[in-house]
Formats: sequence, structure tokens, C-alpha cells
Amino acid sequence: QAQLVESGGGLVQTGGSLRLSCTGSGRAFRNYAMGWFRQTPGKERDFVASISWTGAITDYADSVKGRFSISRDNAENTVYLQMNSLKPDDTAVYYCAAAFLDRGTSKNPDAYGYWGRGTQVTVSS
Repeated sequence: QAQLVESGGGLVQTGGSLRLSCTGSGRAFRNYAMGWFRQTPGKERDFVASISWTGAITDYADSVKGRFSISRDNAENTVYLQMNSLKPDDTAVYYCAAAFLDRGTSKNPDAYGYWGRGTQVTVSS
């Protein structure tokens, strides 16, 4: 089974950049689609970006399209989220998740069975 650990969060100024990493373990890791979600206090967890297990298909929330980029390196069991042109509205805890899908990807958090513990991203005005 997949176990996920996020890293790379921090405090940045508006317009700055961060690169989040998610490292997984377990024999089935490379057969999982991967996603990034984010959550603020009192709010539901929202979709940010996702990538198919081959890396051929990616998807993004409208709010981050053109600013964020998701990628993966299956040999290293790692998924990345490059975040550029950050805005205060991007402030949240960011979670990495894994979904068992034969192809494609999903925006639905219910499709993801494994979750990391999250990493805090704070963007100052």
C-alpha cells in the first residue's frame, strides 16, 4: 500500500514560487494516479492538480491553471507541484494523494484512498 510524505511548504511573498514534493513508498506506487489538494480551516478539501500514473495526462483547477505544474518521477517514487506567481488565496495546507486508476486521473477526493499529512503554504500580501 502507498504511504505518502509531503515537503517543501513555507512562507513566500505574493508573486513568489515554491516547489512541493511528495515521496511515496509501497509496491503499488507507480500504478497510482496522483493528486494535490488543499484545505483552509473550516473549509472542504479542494482539488488543485492531478497526474495519471504514466504521467501522460494532467489536470488543473481553474484557479491555478497556467501558474502551477504537476510532474512525477516514478523511478524516484516522487510527485512534484511547482507553484509560480503565488497569491494570498493560495494559502492552505497542501495534501498529496494517491488513487488506483488504470488510466487517466480524477478531481474527486473520494477517488483517492491514500493521503499524506500535509504541508503548510502561506503567501503574504
